[in-house]
Amino acid sequence: MIKHIVVWKLKESANGRTAAENAAEMKAHLEALNGLVPGMGMLEVGLDIGGTPASADVALYSEFADVDALHAYQVHPDHVAEALFCGQLCAERILIDYGV
Repeated sequence: MIKHIVVWKLKESANGRTAAENAAEMKAHLEALNGLVPGMGMLEVGLDIGGTPASADVALYSEFADVDALHAYQVHPDHVAEALFCGQLCAERILIDYGV
């Protein structure tokens, strides 16, 4: 199994909306990717409730059966479009993919 985790720190404002508004929109957009490709086990998106200077604003956690399923997800046109959308809102992005 491959676990794919991404966290974003958002810009204070982007596309005419606040970071909180953009976080909520990102959550909805990202959750729509759940089950996008065969071998995708789950996907969940969380919004930060801590509000500390070290906090990220949005986190994505997803599981894939194997590296091939993760790759299929990464190159899928719907995922590519969402990555471009998130990139417009993002000040910083960190990710990790690991096998268990």
